[in-house]
Order: sequence, then C-alpha cells, then structure tokens
Amino acid sequence: MARLLSPLLSQELGQRVVVDNRSGAGGRIAADLVAKSEPDGYTLLLDASSFAINPALYKRLPYDPIGSFAPVSLIALFPNVLVVNPSFAATSVRDVVSLARKEPGRVAYASGGNGTAQHLAGAMFAQSMGVDLLHVPYKGGGPALADVIAGQVPVFFANTASALPHIRAGKLRALAVTGDKRVAVLPGTPTMAEEGVTRYEVYEWNSVFVPAGTPAQIVQRLSDAIRKAMSESESRERVSSLGGTVVAGTPSEASKFIKGQMTEWERVISSGRIQAD
Repeated sequence: MARLLSPLLSQELGQRVVVDNRSGAGGRIAADLVAKSEPDGYTLLLDASSFAINPALYKRLPYDPIGSFAPVSLIALFPNVLVVNPSFAATSVRDVVSLARKEPGRVAYASGGNGTAQHLAGAMFAQSMGVDLLHVPYKGGGPALADVIAGQVPVFFANTASALPHIRAGKLRALAVTGDKRVAVLPGTPTMAEEGVTRYEVYEWNSVFVPAGTPAQIVQRLSDAIRKAMSESESRERVSSLGGTVVAGTPSEASKFIKGQMTEWERVISSGRIQAD
C-alpha cells in the first residue's frame, strides 16, 4: 500500500515521499521508530491492523499505542475471505458451523501464526458462533495457504488478494467475505451476515500515523493530501482489485475506528486466551 500511496502523496505535497520498509515483529519495529521521531510531519507510519492487535497481544510495547501517535487517515479496508479446500465437506458457512458442532475441536483452520489477522478472524468466528475450532498456526500466511490448497488443513480465513487467483483456478472454494458488503472481485460470494453470522465484521486495514505532538495544521494537511491521493481512480481501482475499499477520511474518524478495533481485538484475545508465539 505504501508503494501505491507514496507517488500520489508526493504529487499532492509537492515533495518526494520515500518508503522505508521496517518490517518485522508484527509492525512493532516501524511503530517504535516513528513514535520516537521528531513530530514535524516528515516521518509517517503506514501501519496495518496489527497496530490495534498488538496492545492486547503483548504485555509490553516500546511505545504507547494511543499516546505516542496521532492518527492522520485511514487508507483502505480489506475483508478476509473464508475459504476451504474443494474436497472439504462444507459448501457453505452454515455447513462449517454444523460440522464444528457435531465434532467439537476437529474442524481445523490454518493461520499465518498465533495472533495474526487470520488467527483472530477464526477465533472471532468461533466465539461468535459458539463453536470449537482447531487452530493450526504456520510461520507465515504463504505456507498456511499452501497447505490449505494441498488439503492438509481444510479451512482458512484468507487475505482476499492472496486467495483470489486460487479461488478463480478452482483450488479453493470461497464461502463468505468478512466485511459488511460483497467485494467486486468476488461478486458471487456472500457476506458472513448473509450466511447468518451476525455481529461479525473483520478487516485487514491500513492507516497513516505521525508522532504525537505533530502540530494540528500539519496533521490536517497530510490528511487532506491522503484523501485526495486515494480519491484518484488509480488508487480506487488498485484497492478494489485487491478486494478492498478506499476509506480515507479525517483524523478523528481514523482515531475512532482504531480505538474501536483495539477494544474489539482485546475482547477476542482475552476471551480466547490467545498468546503470541
């Protein structure tokens, strides 16, 4: 997402925006760097849904997830898609629930590791439906997806963009998307709500932050520039092709959404007694 946003943001701001990938530790390395940077508007953090997960997953963080940052704007929401191996007996979400109720702890779902977005999507689903699913963590989403395609594990709450070519090739069966509406790249796949799963929406998302203390006028200027950049047809078409929706908005809207996500994931993690690797 940073590669998409940076050239468009450069045009809006009239100065070069450089992407500095600081991957690892579920986004904590990059977040810590930005938290300790000068609050002058020249260092931005583009983070993902792990930003809202980490406070509940780790007892100690090297930064204050609320106090160390000022949200600038959300970028996009990407629902997951519940997929199964085509040989699996379930052809609908209701079938998955029925099988899980008949054999508690036997229906397995893969994830990219403990505390990942895929893991928590599955945990929230199990909690919402009152079923016991067997979580099978892998070291990354790629190996997890590969084993679901191979039939080693039947169920996966996948990243839509990663799963899409395999769905189209018939190697995976899509049962439902986890957002509040169907996605353009999978128009025939229902939402969880359509399948009878209520009060369940899960998104992987991106948002931009700056260090706390950044002057309000700078935060607003950055927010306005991001909204303009993401309103471009190139941005919307690219996000849509990945199964997402552009939601660039105001700093206050981003703050409200992120705090809500923190509350939601704290509930899921606490209820499921989930721990990081």
